[in-house]
Amino acid sequence: MRLRADIWVSAYIRRCAAAGAWAAVVRHGDDDAGAIFIRIDRLDGTCQLFGPAPAGMDGAEWDRRWICHLPAGSAYDKADEFIAREQRFDSDLWVVEVEDRQGRHFLDDSIVTASD
Repeated sequence: MRLRADIWVSAYIRRCAAAGAWAAVVRHGDDDAGAIFIRIDRLDGTCQLFGPAPAGMDGAEWDRRWICHLPAGSAYDKADEFIAREQRFDSDLWVVEVEDRQGRHFLDDSIVTASD
């Protein structure tokens, strides 16, 4: 069973703060099960965007797994466009923004790739 979205987001923001990065909810989604997108703002006009791994990825049914939707160095407006498209399909999604010049995402080893 997965942790509720609101609890996961709260813990994630604390994790970022503990490492010295600023993080905040910029779009509040469904408290129980809203999809969560993490935008890493490098404070140089570029960002990186992570979102939920597709259902069926190993471990995704009990733990949040992440894929990179936009690589580091992407234009900020591209992330806005991507999130706007996702919002048209899922009005319950969350967006958490992390400001970190080093580009740290704090998702640790929960990032998967299509080949995993």
